[in-house]
Amino acid sequence: MKQVTRLSLIAAAVMALSACGNKDQGAPAGSASAPAAAAEGGDAVVKIGQVSPMSGPIAHLGKDNEYGAKLAVEDLNAEGVTIGGKKIKFELVSEDDQGDPKVGTQVAQRLVDAGVVGVVGHLNSGTTIPASKIYSDAGLPQISPSATAVDYTKQGYKTTFRVIANDLQQGKALGEFAIDGLKAKKVAVIDDRTAYGQGLADEFEKAVKGKGGNVVKREFTNDKASDFKAILTSIKASQPDVVFYGGMDAQSAPLVKQMKELGIKAKLMSGDGSQTPTFIKLAGDASEGQYASSCGVPPDKMPGFKSFNDKFKSKFNAEVQIYAPFEYDAVRVLVDAMKRANSTDPKVYLPEVAKTDYSGVTGKIAFDEKGDVKNGAVTVYQVKNGKWEVVSTVGGQ
Repeated sequence: MKQVTRLSLIAAAVMALSACGNKDQGAPAGSASAPAAAAEGGDAVVKIGQVSPMSGPIAHLGKDNEYGAKLAVEDLNAEGVTIGGKKIKFELVSEDDQGDPKVGTQVAQRLVDAGVVGVVGHLNSGTTIPASKIYSDAGLPQISPSATAVDYTKQGYKTTFRVIANDLQQGKALGEFAIDGLKAKKVAVIDDRTAYGQGLADEFEKAVKGKGGNVVKREFTNDKASDFKAILTSIKASQPDVVFYGGMDAQSAPLVKQMKELGIKAKLMSGDGSQTPTFIKLAGDASEGQYASSCGVPPDKMPGFKSFNDKFKSKFNAEVQIYAPFEYDAVRVLVDAMKRANSTDPKVYLPEVAKTDYSGVTGKIAFDEKGDVKNGAVTVYQVKNGKWEVVSTVGGQ
């Protein structure tokens, strides 16, 4: 009898554990159909995803983004946010997509499976665009702080947003500046064949031609290249006034050094991927006098930048590269929508993201019907005495 009783108890325990296991196989904690997980002290844990390339040639930009998100989460937790009658503890789930579209989709699915309620990222347009379908299918709001390719929000997903001007705005500003500001007659264009680099170069070329400029060469490379001398030798023969590069600082810096070595006197112009302290550091003396744009007003015109920058330097002992303030604002825009919806459930608060009217570190943030930030600003900079200095700003508020 004792043995029968013992066996009965074991069987009952196994059945109970099995039932618990089946019950847990529903939605993961924090997902659209599950409540937020409980933390110590009764707080509800709400997970927010962050994706950027934290390894590889532009890891410095990826970490910059992650730092911006970390600072936002820390500030929100210090403020003590209450949603739906519960005190919320936000938790950042950070992933490295390596700037690779294939890896980008893998980590996107990982975030969905982890039960995040929204995503800030990705950094590159080439990873943001394929990942956006996964977030859309899962009904998760996605706000990119840095992906500028027009195609990102052109897909028609209700879940896609960005807090930065797009390449249509940026390429137009750069192309018009090349003709009107630099009085260029002949322009050569190179791109890295990524969604970002090629897209920005295409818009730049359209703007140059629209202003009556002559595009004498159009070349391409890839985002892993470091030797551009064959391309530059071909370009040198056409004697351009401006060489435009669509790509990131890890390539534009060696490219401008090789321009100098080959005796090419044209000015280099590039976009926001090159307007970084790292470009100046990598290019050295060859960076002097070169131009690049950045999406957004200059930092000293951003209403919350000084306070943000002080906290950023104190916390991470690092200099802001480009996108950290936009990343910070993107996290806070998600949470602002949750507050207005009084819910952390993506199905409930997603419509509120589209209605955003938020004053952030970078300025006023509101979205148009596609999810693009309204009145996105573009600022053109030039390297003078080893520092980026503002030349002009188009748009913004």
